[in-house]
Amino acid sequence: MTNRTSNSLANLVSTWFGCGYVPIAPGTAGSFAALAIAIGLREFARFSWWQFLILAAAGFLPAVWAATRTARELKLKDPRAVVVDEVLGQWIAVAGAHPMNWKSYAAAFFLFRLFDVWKPPPIRRLEAFPEGWGIVADDLLAGVYAALVLSLAGWFNLY
Repeated sequence: MTNRTSNSLANLVSTWFGCGYVPIAPGTAGSFAALAIAIGLREFARFSWWQFLILAAAGFLPAVWAATRTARELKLKDPRAVVVDEVLGQWIAVAGAHPMNWKSYAAAFFLFRLFDVWKPPPIRRLEAFPEGWGIVADDLLAGVYAALVLSLAGWFNLY
């Protein structure tokens, strides 16, 4: 694969097919796209919570690679256009929803965005990892936090 082709593929993946180019709140746009895909997979392919975890795990190394390539190309530590990390974190958040319904989808979206923006400890420290590792890791942990809150809320039938 040529360097130009490799950079184009990395850009396509890292911006989640262009969602990262939304001028206002590209991370939110990436999260919304991930949620739309998750709802489709759940409602039409009957995905279960563990399949969303597998999907996020399968996307981890490609996301790190793409985020690294794009960050290097743009010469930025964590470019706003890189939103593949939000996609994976959102899928992890959805995995915590039991049952899966419109309330839990909305809660997964808002909780993930809250933890992604707020970055409570130790999420912020993960940004110090090198290149794409740091770009992706903090969002995965934000997704885990959201999934834990959702799971606990589901346990108490709060949605």
